[in-house]
Amino acid sequence: MATLRLRLLFDDAMLGPGKAELLGHIRDTGSIAAAGRRMGMSYKRAWLLVEEMNAAYRDPLVVSARGGPGGGGAALTETGATVLRLYHAIVATAQTAAAADIRTLEGLIRPAAKLDMSAGK
Repeated sequence: MATLRLRLLFDDAMLGPGKAELLGHIRDTGSIAAAGRRMGMSYKRAWLLVEEMNAAYRDPLVVSARGGPGGGGAALTETGATVLRLYHAIVATAQTAAAADIRTLEGLIRPAAKLDMSAGK
């Protein structure tokens, strides 16, 4: 079954499945580090992506509190929650609109069992 992976390219910003997944994990875990771990990425990489997203939008998508004895944390702002909701809505709309064409295209793909793996030798 085909999967639609949608990436939105704006003049100075990009939002795709990876950033949306990171936002979702931050929402669910309350932590940039934990969100990064869920995705198999370093804290530094997750933090850089959050900084990139925060800089791209009029309002930050994620707010964070520095760690310490009480621990830190992170949360989506109202704008962050809206961006995540809208991204998922756009993907769902595109998937529904393209479903018939995706099925037709998928029908043109050779089944994996019939592929001749020695063809490249």
